[in-house]
Amino acid sequence: MSTQLIQRYLPNYPAHLHAQIGQLHAQGQLGVYLQQRYPQQHAIQSDKALYDFCVDLKQRYLKNAPLLDKVTFDNRLTIEKQTLGLNTAISRVQGGKLKAKKEIRISAFFKTAPLAFLKMIVVHELAHLKERDHDKAFYQLCMHMEPEYPQYEFDCRVYLLWQALANTTHS
Repeated sequence: MSTQLIQRYLPNYPAHLHAQIGQLHAQGQLGVYLQQRYPQQHAIQSDKALYDFCVDLKQRYLKNAPLLDKVTFDNRLTIEKQTLGLNTAISRVQGGKLKAKKEIRISAFFKTAPLAFLKMIVVHELAHLKERDHDKAFYQLCMHMEPEYPQYEFDCRVYLLWQALANTTHS
């Protein structure tokens, strides 16, 4: 298994986890492991369904956060660019007033990923409505919204690695 790929997708994780993932891959079991943990495909396929999903989570956990003006799946956000989601505020002058529109863009990759991974990236982007930096408060907020956040983030990285390994094998 490529050490470069492991470092790219699993940076800052301990060597014993790298070894376990490498062993699963060498045995041809990495995909089986992921399929067993995350067997279901989600039904969130449209921007409207994604918007409703985000607003529901926001209302449940971040009632005082700014309203979301737009939530979309974005084909331009790719794994290769290491961008899976974006949280932006677009400021415009309207009638002499400055209006900020809050937008969340989620990589279209998540249309076919397990629901847990979609929820993880949505929680991550929603947390940016309150916490801009990836600091302790940010991750505490993520875990408040999704207690399994660290596991989902790790497994999502393994999923991305598995796909990258499959693409290098077929190239």
